[in-house]
Amino acid sequence: MSVELSIVMPCLNEAETLANCIRKARSYIERSGVSAEIVIGDNGSTDGSQEIASGLGARVVPVPIHGYGAALHGAIAAAHGRYCIVGDSDGSYDFEHLDNFVQKLREGCDLVMGNRFKGRAEKGAMPWKNRYIGNPILSAIGIILFRARIGDFHCGIRGFSKSAFQRMDLRTTGMEFASEMVIKATMMEMKIAEVAVTLARDGRSRLPHLRPYRDGWRHLRFMLMYSPRWLFLYPGTVLILLGMAVCAWLLPGPRVVHGIGLDVHTLLYAFVSVLLGFQLVAFAVFTKVFGISEGLLPEDPRLNRFFRFITLETGLAAGGLLIALGMGGSIFAVAGWAEASFPALDPVHMLRIVMPAVFSLTLGVQIVFSSFFLSILGLRRN
Repeated sequence: MSVELSIVMPCLNEAETLANCIRKARSYIERSGVSAEIVIGDNGSTDGSQEIASGLGARVVPVPIHGYGAALHGAIAAAHGRYCIVGDSDGSYDFEHLDNFVQKLREGCDLVMGNRFKGRAEKGAMPWKNRYIGNPILSAIGIILFRARIGDFHCGIRGFSKSAFQRMDLRTTGMEFASEMVIKATMMEMKIAEVAVTLARDGRSRLPHLRPYRDGWRHLRFMLMYSPRWLFLYPGTVLILLGMAVCAWLLPGPRVVHGIGLDVHTLLYAFVSVLLGFQLVAFAVFTKVFGISEGLLPEDPRLNRFFRFITLETGLAAGGLLIALGMGGSIFAVAGWAEASFPALDPVHMLRIVMPAVFSLTLGVQIVFSSFFLSILGLRRN
């Protein structure tokens, strides 16, 4: 008989709680009548967890690569079910009540997330810094960066179809595996739902594997790396627009604002702002192309339309024009200096000629070599 559901648990030395989790999962299977299996992704336990799981009828999948994500990935890949429900094996989630997850999956949802904030957390089950700082902030960042309408990004129990998991092509091996699943499902426009769950105090006498500050940073770092728009494109665009506005304002001459004189020194920072902004925007494009080529990010139709008009040749033409303008400005400045028999220069006047020339030279060279690099990245896509 085909297996409809695989209940998957990651395990690393969970002898104190694993048996109770398996018994609850078994109780659910018997009560619901669903065709199911229990799969344990063992990450190298040394406390006899494997024997406990096997003795209770669960299938143990050894996963040699260490990490929460690796343990789950190995077990899910070996699962036979059409659907998978994964949950921590520390006793914090109730495997005896999975009806809402199965119902949503049968209705066609690709990913069904548990939400501890819609449900409840028993006293002492979640540290205050996780409940009121870490989880709400990271979930809010996920909503802003990816428009993911998920209230609990890092809930330890969730369900998904095996076909959706294969399409996600998840790559991370640590705790950020949980974020990657939600991010990729959102970016691929999969059907996502949430169900309320109860978080109980885990039954272990030792410290949990989770390290709040280290793992929180890993989640945040991962989300930023998966969002080149927010990491590179938006800051770069702001720097370019701000720098160009200040350049246009100060190039004609010095300005006084509330008694404060602004001159070529401020103008220099404005030109640097534009150069830095261009570098960030270029990084955004490089990251996007690389991510799509490696299967880390889904295809973006907007980027494909962009490359119909922005090619190596257009980049070389634009960069060459800026280089020519920069060289022309430099020659003009030197010629004026020579015509006056090389006297001591007025920095306020001369820098308004030299700085735009140097800026054009620098930006032109950056555009030329960025165009070549982008073409190299595009070779694999083609």
